[in-house]
Amino acid sequence: MGITEIIALFSGIALFLFGMSLMGDGLKKVAGSRLELILYRLSNTPLKGVLLGTGVTAVIQSSSATSIMVVGFVNAGMMKLRQAIGIILGAILGTSVTGWVISLSYLGTGSGIGKLLSTATLTGIAAVAGILLRMFSKKTARKRVGDILLGFAVLMFGMSTMSGAVSGLGKQEWFVGTLQKLSNPLLGILVGAAFTALLQSASAAVGIVQALSVTGAMRFEAALPLLMGIAIGAAFPVLLSALGAKTDGKRTALVYLVSEVVGVVICAVLFYLVNAIIRFPFMQRIMNPFSLAFVNTVLRLAMVLLLLPFTKLLETMVKALVRGKADEVQPALRLEERFIAHPAIAIEQSRLTINDMAQCAKDALGEAFALLVRYSEANFAKVEQLEADGDRYEDALGTYLVKLTGRELTKQQNEDVSKYLHTITDFERISDHAMNIAESAKELNEKQISFSEEAQKELSVVCMAVREIMRLTMQAFVENDLTLAVQIEPLEELIDQLCDKVKSRHVERLQKGQCTIQQGFVLNDLLTSLERVGDHCSNVAVAMIELADDSFATHEYLDQLLDKQSPAFLETFDEYRERFSL
Repeated sequence: MGITEIIALFSGIALFLFGMSLMGDGLKKVAGSRLELILYRLSNTPLKGVLLGTGVTAVIQSSSATSIMVVGFVNAGMMKLRQAIGIILGAILGTSVTGWVISLSYLGTGSGIGKLLSTATLTGIAAVAGILLRMFSKKTARKRVGDILLGFAVLMFGMSTMSGAVSGLGKQEWFVGTLQKLSNPLLGILVGAAFTALLQSASAAVGIVQALSVTGAMRFEAALPLLMGIAIGAAFPVLLSALGAKTDGKRTALVYLVSEVVGVVICAVLFYLVNAIIRFPFMQRIMNPFSLAFVNTVLRLAMVLLLLPFTKLLETMVKALVRGKADEVQPALRLEERFIAHPAIAIEQSRLTINDMAQCAKDALGEAFALLVRYSEANFAKVEQLEADGDRYEDALGTYLVKLTGRELTKQQNEDVSKYLHTITDFERISDHAMNIAESAKELNEKQISFSEEAQKELSVVCMAVREIMRLTMQAFVENDLTLAVQIEPLEELIDQLCDKVKSRHVERLQKGQCTIQQGFVLNDLLTSLERVGDHCSNVAVAMIELADDSFATHEYLDQLLDKQSPAFLETFDEYRERFSL
């Protein structure tokens, strides 16, 4: 094997790996966003998990990617360890599909249909179709299909280049001798595992073994241990992904390695034990890319079928290997860094976390209102904690969403991220104003200040209106209900008028000597906080409405709304005015 063949071999490997990456990325972008959500929502039984894991891995062409996603699910508390085991077993089987795709590059070049389906023809058709879609299509989805076809064409060309470079190795004594040594099961498994760990891809390792099989020197007895080793080596990228994960996240990553090792050991022991007794006639069979793909699929299917009834035992094993109590997942910690590569999951987790943040703001407001009726240090501490939680949510979500903006997102995903970025500050500020209300309640308690009966009734009406706008805002946001969102601005306008009216009446009572200046300071602070809560609720509603209309022109929207005084606005405003009247 001369220098020319060596250069051609490495060029082929480079093209093959690049083609796999390009095709895999295209597949993930076309189907991955939907499959990722399905993966963790519909995996409630081991069998269903295996089927889903197989399907998702077959589509995105990577068992490591599927397993790493699952590690993230468990680490974020979205999925139980037992659920994850079924999906990982499915990923082990699903990755064998890539071997069949690679086999297409070895179709014959005869006449008739064989010539029509030859490697050169398939590569040419895929390349031409891919470049046309990539260059001339305006739709993103079609461009991504073009990426898939281009990736497939590059993969096929890389495989052909590799095969051509190694075709003469079958006559080299050193190469034949090396393959004969690999017929030793232990050595073959170790070499396959090390090779795959280096490549970080079982599919790539199988592809290279398929390329070597065209030499005509690879027999079944050498191929089987290599495929077993490749199965084990595929666990290393998943193990690396668990660095820094919590206890159950590490256990999930270890499930992949334990499943592969146990499966390979059982299959190897059974196979070689039976072979020692009856001597299989196919051990000396010359392998080709198609037979390798078949053996790889059968091996993985056998492993999955053997392990599927023992998912509870696998769970016990990994818990024994990774000791420690499962960590309790805090809501804000749903924001798994591993999901940044999977925007659909990351956005879904962001949505759930912001919903928690909105509930946190609502609870803080409720506790603060309770302090105005009956003050206690314990309840004041609750508001403090909820306000601190709001800050924590804002920091975590802000950082996470900014990272998401650097990914390639669909139009809907961009709208969702924009809406979340615009609303997290408003929910955090509502928590801040709840804290301000709590501090005013504390001042009233410490200074033994009490409002007149009239002022208390007026303040109670304003508080009820603010409770209602907070309820509406949270429901509209959580359910993404625009019909509720448009009802928020009329109520915010009424709250502003109510606050102005209460201030005016306080001045009248002050002039009559019925209220004091000291009461006025606290009342003014309370009304300012209540008015600000309404403003932030309005901001959330405006963000929802404007982003749904593909723009974010808050002031323009409000100006139009208030200038037009539409019948719908006036009708809703009048309903609120009757309900919250002073």
